[in-house]
Amino acid sequence: MSLNDTLSRIDHLGDEERECLENCLEAAQACEWCADECAGEGEGMAECIRLCRDVADVASLHARFMARDSNYSAELAEVCAGTCEECAEECEQHDHDHCQLCAEVLRECAETCRDMASA
Repeated sequence: MSLNDTLSRIDHLGDEERECLENCLEAAQACEWCADECAGEGEGMAECIRLCRDVADVASLHARFMARDSNYSAELAEVCAGTCEECAEECEQHDHDHCQLCAEVLRECAETCRDMASA
């Protein structure tokens, strides 16, 4: 069963929530990959690694909160959006393909999280 099939069965999720959950999972994966790649890039990548690890943790937590319809999901959406934006700004400063791709994914996640926080 694919992720989309699984998410479609969570009946309390609307289309926007489903998109946000998918974006959070994608952001967590992109950040784990980016942090690992940054570790091999040498000096000057510590902040990028730290922020990517923060996003990976916060975004995956937010996805879990949305899946279980937590009362704290809106507050966590705001935190997730902020960490995604900060990490995207850092990633955009680096020319590495993995950083540029990560920043793109993070911008999308931040946008959908902001929408969830204001809903």
